[in-house]
Amino acid sequence: MRIPALAAVAISAVFLTGCSGGDEPAAKGTDPAAAGGTAAASQQAEKPTDTALSEDTEAICAQASRTSNEFGKTFAEDYQLLIKAAAEGKEAKAKAQEKVTRDLENFSFALLDMSKLAADPTVKKALGSMGAQVTALKGDVTKVDEKKLADLHGVLDKACGRG
Repeated sequence: MRIPALAAVAISAVFLTGCSGGDEPAAKGTDPAAAGGTAAASQQAEKPTDTALSEDTEAICAQASRTSNEFGKTFAEDYQLLIKAAAEGKEAKAKAQEKVTRDLENFSFALLDMSKLAADPTVKKALGSMGAQVTALKGDVTKVDEKKLADLHGVLDKACGRG
């Protein structure tokens, strides 16, 4: 697999800057671990917190932005890992691909989980659509380009009233 380094930098830049609200503090009543958007943290969230959060569209948008920004960092690292692993042989490449696939699945799960939680129909639809698009990648980061990432962030920003 050949992945241009410039593409990785461009993709990373889109993830890191494409979504506003990434540096907002966690909303009151949310689990700080869940605010990071990891699948494990989302699964451990308490029901009362979920109920309170579902009515707080601003908090869901902030959490989705933080999750997207964090995934952008992970994605850039994964991209570099794939490049390095391709030169190290089949076993390294397979391990790197497993990590990339798992990271994409976790991001997709977090988006879909937030979409189930959102009470606002526009935000719910946007997060569901984003989660489905990430799921459709099936671990293949070569299907991701700058336009696709910008479009994903644009959907979230528009739904959250920022675009």
